[in-house]
Amino acid sequence: MTNRVDNDLPAEGSSPACAMHQADDVYMAYAGKNEVIAFLNELLEAERAGARVTLDSARAAGSSPILQLMRAIHRDEERWCAMLLRHLKVFGSEPSSKVGAFYGKAMAIADLHERVAFLNRGQGWVVRKLREMLPRVRDDRLHADLTDMLRSHEANIALATDVAGLAP
Repeated sequence: MTNRVDNDLPAEGSSPACAMHQADDVYMAYAGKNEVIAFLNELLEAERAGARVTLDSARAAGSSPILQLMRAIHRDEERWCAMLLRHLKVFGSEPSSKVGAFYGKAMAIADLHERVAFLNRGQGWVVRKLREMLPRVRDDRLHADLTDMLRSHEANIALATDVAGLAP
């Protein structure tokens, strides 16, 4: 029989599993605070642009079915602006006051159906950005809100495609 010595004990790792909840977000492959703030501001600028495009387009739509479509999307864009502002404040960040370049590009399109198609591409851009970032968002409330935003944009794309007769 041999005597067991302390040196025979298994070595303790430098980051035990019980301390993983204390690890930095970036270490855990989540987006860091500055990256999240930049992302939220980028979305805010895009949503502001979308809100203005839909408001101005609703005015130009007259009584066509596009009027109701623009009003519905406008309500969503305003809702998401408010949500993004709330989260930026929680992070202690000053929200951007800019309107995204999307607004000028969209309003340069005179034909309303073509503008709706362009708006749909903008909604698709937001969907892509959200899908890329969501797996890296650690905050549960923000993750839930961004997931709702994603679903809303996907629904708006489908609605616009149907109402405006766009190719999917």
